[in-house]
Amino acid sequence: MPGRRLSPHRDDVRIALAGLLGGLLLWGAGLDTRPATEDLVLWAGRWPVLLPLTVTAGCELLRRTHPRTGLLIGGAALTLDTVTQGSLVTVVMFTDLVYAAVLYGPPATARRVLWISGLLTVLGTIVPIALWRKPEALLIGVVIGVVAFTPGATGWVVRNHRDAAEAARLRAEQTALLAEIDRVQAVTAERARMARELHDMVANHLSAIAIHSTAALSLDDPDTSQQALGVIRENSVEGLAEMRRLIGILRDSSGDTEPAAAPTLDGLGALVDHARANGLDVQLDRTHTALPAPVELAAYRIVQESLTNALKHASPGRVTVSLVQRDHALDVCVRSPFGGVRDDGPRAPGSGAGLIGMRERVALLHGTFEAGPEGGPTGGAADSGTGGTWAVRATFPITEGETA
Repeated sequence: MPGRRLSPHRDDVRIALAGLLGGLLLWGAGLDTRPATEDLVLWAGRWPVLLPLTVTAGCELLRRTHPRTGLLIGGAALTLDTVTQGSLVTVVMFTDLVYAAVLYGPPATARRVLWISGLLTVLGTIVPIALWRKPEALLIGVVIGVVAFTPGATGWVVRNHRDAAEAARLRAEQTALLAEIDRVQAVTAERARMARELHDMVANHLSAIAIHSTAALSLDDPDTSQQALGVIRENSVEGLAEMRRLIGILRDSSGDTEPAAAPTLDGLGALVDHARANGLDVQLDRTHTALPAPVELAAYRIVQESLTNALKHASPGRVTVSLVQRDHALDVCVRSPFGGVRDDGPRAPGSGAGLIGMRERVALLHGTFEAGPEGGPTGGAADSGTGGTWAVRATFPITEGETA
């Protein structure tokens, strides 16, 4: 068996020494299992008793490491013991070898020992009765049952309990491992969700602040600077409010701060007006009815992030937002010009987290998402007549009956 010990277990060494010393004490006290005048005693004297005793004690060293070998040698020693005056300790140690062979041996060996010992017990009961026709003949079957079958059956019961305990331990470890995996996945999913919410709720305000503050610092025009400062203040106040609501969601119950309701597509008008106030030329076109709340939230966030990206990166021109509901799906598409040269101020840097968040939102609802140039570098020209069009497309499946 893999991983089996090569050296005897220390408990087996103790058992072997105890058996040998106990047998020597009984031998020294003259306590043999058969009298010296018995006809079956073929060897004269008491010294031959020590040979099977010593061999059986040595087999005890193999009871865990090589249980089959120990049982075979022990059986031969027990057979030898029957032609001497005999030692009770030799018989007792043999019963332990049977027990160990069933408990520590391979499953096939355990079953084989149990079947053989049971068969010997039955034969030892039936054959003597059939031959001798005496009730005393039953003692042979009883002795065989006590010496061979009983320790084997005991080892089988203990082995089953041990295997059941090991299986229960493994199931407990697997359950704990699965629970830990679920916990890690839940924490990761929650962190990703909060990252998306934080990005979507605050990034558009911070992007507007960054762009207009840069414009206010770079343009020597009091009116333009005043207008930029007004936009900066408006976005900073709204961003702070969004941040407070997000903190309320994290705390779950923050006393005076209640978590904000999830935005819906009814708020797209206000979202587009806010983008226009930040300087975007936005056209909104939508044809849809009531949708499931998760779809409305995801679609709203897709449009919000797309407008934020257009504010930061788009070339001058019109940004179109369209939402079209089909039989079992909602199509969201946001197109913005790109590739031209901006002449209305600097752009804000981007990290790419917005596209990752949009893709994750769509994947959670088993939809499809793509973002990239539309029509190639020279196709799909924007209003400015230069560059191309950047398109963000998302499709959300709608199961029948969910739109009510």
